[in-house]
Amino acid sequence: MRNFLYPIAHISLILVLLVPFTSCNQTAKKEFKPELGVCTGVSNGEMLSEAGFNYIEESVGGFLMPFNSEEEFLTKLEIANNNPIPVRACNSFIPGSLKSVGPDAVHDQILEYVETAFRRAQMAGIEHIVFGSGGSRGIPEGFSPEEARQQFVSLGKAMGPVADKYNVVVVLEPLNTREVNFINSVAEGAAIVKEIDHPNFMLLADIYHMMMENEGPEEILEHGQWIKHVHVAELEGRAAPGTHTEDLSAYYNALKEVGYQGRISIEGRWEDMAAQASKANETIKSQL
Repeated sequence: MRNFLYPIAHISLILVLLVPFTSCNQTAKKEFKPELGVCTGVSNGEMLSEAGFNYIEESVGGFLMPFNSEEEFLTKLEIANNNPIPVRACNSFIPGSLKSVGPDAVHDQILEYVETAFRRAQMAGIEHIVFGSGGSRGIPEGFSPEEARQQFVSLGKAMGPVADKYNVVVVLEPLNTREVNFINSVAEGAAIVKEIDHPNFMLLADIYHMMMENEGPEEILEHGQWIKHVHVAELEGRAAPGTHTEDLSAYYNALKEVGYQGRISIEGRWEDMAAQASKANETIKSQL
């Protein structure tokens, strides 16, 4: 009898020890507390900090200023470094004058611009550069969509190593069809990212643009492995969360389900940012 019970006792002990360990691991995996930020200028940092936000998402042109002198950028950087919350991402990446696709595509000029932008991003501690830039990536009328796609993939493949050099990640932002005629869905964006195939060129999910294109949370579930940054606004008027009490929890739940560990930035319209900021922050947190 002793020989029979001895191993059973040991197995029982192992199971007792493993159960809480497994439960803890599952709990940790499901923890979803993303940092929240706002797409705005550093001048709003103190107010947003008081409202509970963790960071600011600035613009490449207005903050990193790739066309401007180093001295001008360093002045901006000093102001940002004295801000109560940091700048962690930048959007408004490639100006419309620098075409990514079409007969007037200027990849060499873009890559020169990118080199400066990414170097300064690293200096500022910025981790994500949002590639929306509808004015740059829009396909001209009469130009082959397939050729434009090949041009864009080629640019992304060249951009990835530069981003890696400066420890930043480019996140491709699908935009709704009212804003641009190329890369309008999470699925399209994911396909581009997969073809570029570089860890420093990934995907952004903008919940407002998703709703504009009738994309549900299932798109996040399907393509979540590529999503490294998120934008949010309400559908009505692209308003800040809490303005029209829209419930976006299904999208947040999808992010949680895929194990998303990135940030969420409000990119929308404000009636009065100072008056609305706290409510916007509380609204998102209540729906997470």
